[in-house]
Amino acid sequence: MLVQTRFRDEYYPRLRRLTTLVSSDDSFAPPVISAPTLVLRASYGADHTLGVDWEWAYDVGDSPLRSALHADAGHRDPAQESDILAGLDIPADWLAQLSSEQDRKLAPHTEFRGVDTMRFTTEVLPLLAGRADIAVEVDGEPADYREAGDSLSIGVSTDEIDGDRDWFGLGVTVSVEGRQIPFMDVFLALSQGQSLLMLADGAYFSLEKPELQALRRLIEEARALQDAPGGELRISRFQAGLWDELTRLGVVDRQAAAWQRQVEGLLSIESIELNEPPSTLVAQLRPYQLDGFRWLAFLWECQLGGILADDMGLGKTIQSLALICHAKQADPGCAPFLIVAPTSVVSNWAAESARFAPGLKVVAIADTLRRRGQDLADLVADSDVVVTSYTLFRLDFDAYSGAAWSGLVLDEAQAVKNHQSKAHQCARLLPAPFKLAITGTPMENSLMELWSLLSITAPGLFPNPTRFTDYYARPIEKRGDAELLAQLRRRVKPLIRRRTKEQVATDLPAKQEQMLEVDLHPKHRKLYQTQLQRERQKVLGLIDDMNKNRFTILRSLTLLRQLSLHAGLVDDAQAALPSAKIDALCEQLHDVIDGGHRALVFSQFTGFLGKVRERLDDDGVDYCYLDGRTRNRAAVLERFKDGSAPVFLISLKAGGFGLNLTEADYCFLLDPWWNPATEAQAVDRTHRIGQTRNVMVYRLIAKDTIEEKVMALKERKAQLFSSVMDDGDVFNSTLDANDIRTLFA
Repeated sequence: MLVQTRFRDEYYPRLRRLTTLVSSDDSFAPPVISAPTLVLRASYGADHTLGVDWEWAYDVGDSPLRSALHADAGHRDPAQESDILAGLDIPADWLAQLSSEQDRKLAPHTEFRGVDTMRFTTEVLPLLAGRADIAVEVDGEPADYREAGDSLSIGVSTDEIDGDRDWFGLGVTVSVEGRQIPFMDVFLALSQGQSLLMLADGAYFSLEKPELQALRRLIEEARALQDAPGGELRISRFQAGLWDELTRLGVVDRQAAAWQRQVEGLLSIESIELNEPPSTLVAQLRPYQLDGFRWLAFLWECQLGGILADDMGLGKTIQSLALICHAKQADPGCAPFLIVAPTSVVSNWAAESARFAPGLKVVAIADTLRRRGQDLADLVADSDVVVTSYTLFRLDFDAYSGAAWSGLVLDEAQAVKNHQSKAHQCARLLPAPFKLAITGTPMENSLMELWSLLSITAPGLFPNPTRFTDYYARPIEKRGDAELLAQLRRRVKPLIRRRTKEQVATDLPAKQEQMLEVDLHPKHRKLYQTQLQRERQKVLGLIDDMNKNRFTILRSLTLLRQLSLHAGLVDDAQAALPSAKIDALCEQLHDVIDGGHRALVFSQFTGFLGKVRERLDDDGVDYCYLDGRTRNRAAVLERFKDGSAPVFLISLKAGGFGLNLTEADYCFLLDPWWNPATEAQAVDRTHRIGQTRNVMVYRLIAKDTIEEKVMALKERKAQLFSSVMDDGDVFNSTLDANDIRTLFA
């Protein structure tokens, strides 16, 4: 019997393929061989491991037989097996994972783990169950795999860090089905680009949920910008914008009390206590100035810093004086405020203080302590405000850093926009609980200038310059990353208060701007073209290494700009050659004077202003003059403000900021510059609060010269400031090789 069974199961299936078998005595009945069944055996192990095995099952008579997937056996029916395999209803991506790389056939054995085990169990097995030609066998106990994303919740919290008032511990929790998941598990899976995260009991959720992807970006931002990216997760008290976006993703589990008050005040002006203007301020604040004062008072009370970036001419000085009066009224015994300003503006602070805050004792320091022969402590004793220049602040920094201050106010703070300069380092290192930057142009050429001011006033917002460059500046300036630009704008908004004239000074008279094109004298034109060809050949061979040759390139640019004004500025032998630009200016000035108006005339070149002076002297026109070498600046300003001279000649560097000259209603810019903020500052000497007449602005441009190229470049660069401080498109902010080629084209 055993022999017969063996013959039936092993030999008969093979022999039947070779010949027809007949039992001579009918003692052997050929068995019926069933159709093939494809068997899938799923073997579940610990930690979501899964082994998948395939084989064929046949019934040979009463005997069930199993055969390896691709082994040869006489009882098998290759045609039927091929039909079954071809009809497998398995998605292509899964079929690829289940197949051998060598021959693309279904592999006898495959192993899965983790999320793949869950997906195979929930996506593939249901497709095969219930088919007559496929049998699914399960070994072990699969987990209860289920989608739990609807129960996901995110929580955020802040906790105080002992001994550190600027930073708070940032806590983030993710909960599913009421259970808290280790945040680092979630963040690691997010950073690795995984699409799902599965828990030990089989619950899983999608990592592509919008709130989780937003969480990943925010945490990556927080880590990327802090000094120690690999350390514990922290958030600075200046990062209110980051916190606001985190809280929108979930619930706030808890907040440190100090954190809650500061952040709410930064995010919503409505939550700030409505301080009334101090009684010692002798001025009626406009509504927007009152809001600005209250914002400043909140910053001071919380010992936060910020940037007051109102348009030039909107009263940043009076808002700052209101803050100082408020601080002295709240604490009469507090240390003095230190105000650092350009040399030309120091006297203006003393004058404005005497006018609007006569109760404040103001000490203006105009010489080094060594020249005065006094100690700083003796000099500022019993003072409320100390005003000095950036130069003196830098030279006597040891003395200033050793004194006690209630706050540091940096006027015309663009003076410290270079974070590698000594003035910037002094401002950043000065011990003061409150630091305020005042400037209508917190950024003129690049985002790093904005970083420089924030590193002084809000040092925890973007602690590291290199990481700020990599994370924000380079992608925005070089690639025009609009999403990052919008994010940066949200981050800086709580710490910068900016109002434009169009927004708040609706009663300010109109400002009309006009460009006057001037044709060079024929001989002047010939000289210019000859020099242009010479400089072009020289510069175009240098721009491949901008850093090495920057000085030479800028010298060539300056020479062509001067030659556009007057040939005598470049070659003394051509001093007698007529200047069409001076002729055009004087023609305009005569009309201005005859109409009873007064004019400001700006140039960046004192040599050219000297040529204008000679012409005005010849024409008998009275004027005032101010440049960096002018002594007793206050007397010169008073002479123009109180006198009758119809023209004020001013070098752009010496008088482009900090002056209030609303007595004039005409402004002439004799030479353009690619920094639009510089020109705007000059114009705003007269177009500011206090002006009652329309202001006319004329830009004199020498036709077909480098000045036209500078104007085009200026228009493009003007977009940088508005893109970050207001809104708009972004441009490549640096003066690069392409810019130089354009200027010399």
